[in-house]
Amino acid sequence: MTTVREHAKQHTKLHAPVIAIDGPTASGKGTVAQQVAQRLGFHYLDSGALYRLLALASLRRQLAVQDVAALTLLARELHIVFRDGYVKLDGVKVSNEIRAEEIGNRASEIALHAPIRLALLARQRALRTLPGLVADGRDMGTVVFPDATLKVFLTASVEARAQRRYKQLIEKGFPASIEILSQDLAKRDARDIQRVSAPLRPAEDAKILDTSNLSVEQVVGKILEWFVALSVPVSHAHASA
Repeated sequence: MTTVREHAKQHTKLHAPVIAIDGPTASGKGTVAQQVAQRLGFHYLDSGALYRLLALASLRRQLAVQDVAALTLLARELHIVFRDGYVKLDGVKVSNEIRAEEIGNRASEIALHAPIRLALLARQRALRTLPGLVADGRDMGTVVFPDATLKVFLTASVEARAQRRYKQLIEKGFPASIEILSQDLAKRDARDIQRVSAPLRPAEDAKILDTSNLSVEQVVGKILEWFVALSVPVSHAHASA
């Protein structure tokens, strides 16, 4: 029986495959995407972290979220390093700082602006390298990687997502309230869905999966199952070209 990594290697001889995992805040996409990438031996892109890093940097520089020109310039010049599970901004580890709710809400506001999204687009696409990439965000399958090998859109109820976010924040030492988190998630969903530039929505060919009552392992398993089912042997791919 072939393994998921062997199926993944079938793609690498043609081009670097991408699994795009989109969904609203706290739908589980980050944790799931990391585990899928690990199982396949692929690179991992947390696109949301880019916007959170920009939000943190802009806050430190006291830039207004409406100052699109300054934020776009900052987005192009950010010195960011993703390595071994941590994130560095300007040479300093900020993995925990960018997970604060204040930064998440600010990132959501910044992401409304098309010039800023465009400035970060090239940085995201540059991460598509062999042996492959698992990318999570809100527009991975619709805008950043429209030709992704597999597109997945994760959903979950606001209640389930608030519980997950609450647990994450408490574990990281941040104060949190289920009620406030539920309200913030609903507001952030509305902003992401209604924005003009790259709104949050499933790609037409995305597979939709409600994770409200599923474990991380169940979701990871389903995505790997879909990926293996889509894998086409190289000989067949050449034959149909």
